[in-house]
Amino acid sequence: MKPVIQLERTGCGIASVATIAGLSYAKAKSVANALGISAQDESLWSDTSHVRKLLGHFGIKTSRREVLFRSWETLPDLALLSIKWHLEKGRPHWHWVIFVRDRGRSCVLDSKRGLRTHRRTDFGRMRPKWYIPITGVVDNQID
Repeated sequence: MKPVIQLERTGCGIASVATIAGLSYAKAKSVANALGISAQDESLWSDTSHVRKLLGHFGIKTSRREVLFRSWETLPDLALLSIKWHLEKGRPHWHWVIFVRDRGRSCVLDSKRGLRTHRRTDFGRMRPKWYIPITGVVDNQID
C-alpha cells in the first residue's frame, strides 16, 4: 500500500480512502464529490459516515462499528484509525490514518502533507482513540 497525500487541510478522510482503494487523491476526491462528500466539509473530521460511504462505493467493507483502541498489538491487520482526537466547540474532531500490518511489520500511513515520511512507526507519539476494522480489501502489503 502506498500512502496518498491529502491535498486539502480537511482531506485526510479522502486520502485514507484513496490509499486503501489504490487510487490517486484526485480520483477519490472526484468520486467523493459525486457522492456529495466534500473535503471542505469539516464533518469529515467528526463523522464516520462519509468515509464509510466512500469506502463502500469502492467495494471496501468495514466493521459496522468503531472499536475502542486498546493497544497496537490488538489492532487488525488493516484499520482506519482516529488520532489527534479532540473537542472543538463541543464536537469531536480527529485525523484519519491507516494502520497496516504485513509479514510481521507494522506502520501507520499518514496523509498529512508536511510530514517527512508518510510511513510512520513512531507509535508512542500517536494516540489513537478508536478504529474501524477494514474487512474487505484484497492487498494490504506494505510497499
